[in-house]
Amino acid sequence: MRTIYPIFRYSDPRAAIDWLGAAFGFRVHAVHEAPDGTVAHAELVLDTGMIMLGGRADAARRPAEDDWSVYVAVPDVDVHCAQARAAGAEIIREPFDTDYGSRDYAARDLAGNVWSFGTYRP
Repeated sequence: MRTIYPIFRYSDPRAAIDWLGAAFGFRVHAVHEAPDGTVAHAELVLDTGMIMLGGRADAARRPAEDDWSVYVAVPDVDVHCAQARAAGAEIIREPFDTDYGSRDYAARDLAGNVWSFGTYRP
């Protein structure tokens, strides 16, 4: 059972849902609409993980690369990075091997959020 659910806010949640699927491989679990038809809350899954997202009226500051990040374990970092790049993700750290046996890379999504992907599974 999941116990941690990172939450993201996007100025265009519907576009974010589509983009997160195309770039990072997320699948829609649920989308709840507000009375005006906008996305009030959405849940996306990747493997056993889940994120939640919603809308934001104002533009937030762009996080620095070392402010925070969400780490997502994926089976093939190079394939995943190529998929993200093809969907327009800004790759801020190309795939690399760590000294603890993981292969990782980092990317920004369309709202500037930093995502780290790798093969490490604690």
